[in-house]
Amino acid sequence: MAPSPLTPSRRRRLLPAVGYAVGMAVPVTALALLVRERVDVVLSYDAAAITAVTDLTRSHPGLCTALVTWQEAFQPIWVYSVGTGVCAWLWWRHRLKTRAIWGFVTMMVSWNIALDVKYVVQRARPVVEDAVSHAPGYSFPSGHAANTAAAATAVTVVVWPVLANPAAKMGVVTAAAVVVVLTALDRLFLGVHFPSDVTAGVLLGSGLVLASYAGFRGWNPAHSSERPDTPGPRPTDHSNRSPRRAEPVGASPGPSPTPKEQ
Repeated sequence: MAPSPLTPSRRRRLLPAVGYAVGMAVPVTALALLVRERVDVVLSYDAAAITAVTDLTRSHPGLCTALVTWQEAFQPIWVYSVGTGVCAWLWWRHRLKTRAIWGFVTMMVSWNIALDVKYVVQRARPVVEDAVSHAPGYSFPSGHAANTAAAATAVTVVVWPVLANPAAKMGVVTAAAVVVVLTALDRLFLGVHFPSDVTAGVLLGSGLVLASYAGFRGWNPAHSSERPDTPGPRPTDHSNRSPRRAEPVGASPGPSPTPKEQ
């Protein structure tokens, strides 16, 4: 009988994936319940924050223009197009096929889960007097925040093995964090999401990717996703060599052959 694929050692290796999933699900679920139950302290904080930041946006037309431009540039379709391009480049240039496939599939699943959660919670968007911008659909979680966090985290993870030095790794992590934070702030200052929406979005997007990667690594660590899928140099095979004849103890080597004997 074939052994069960879920062996005890594999279960232990999958524990980090469970940890990431729980670490993401608990705060997101808590925020969703607080929003659904209309807990006053959350609603009051959200409303006050939106009023303050949209007042600032209205008083600075240049800021408003920059925010709308960022909103359009970081629509999920464009964010995931860039992420897909990175995965394709990783596959083609570095032969990291399985890692590239994992990154693409994880981003697509994250995109759909973020959309599904919106329909579960069904929170209305902020109602702002003299609104700066308008957006369709439900508010919780922020789709822009969730999708940008998912794509930024996935891209960071997939390119990690090909980053040559600590400075490059720090640069990628910093750039990803800046993009996520600016996208979250963009949603607030345009008045299309509450603070709890963008918080849940960032937690959901990054948490899904980290949990997925921990599961990917834990399920089959024998498959190296850190190295190119092309085989390396083969070890020298000595099995077909004839054994070397042992020289008698104390025997001196014979004379070198003359050119004729060669």
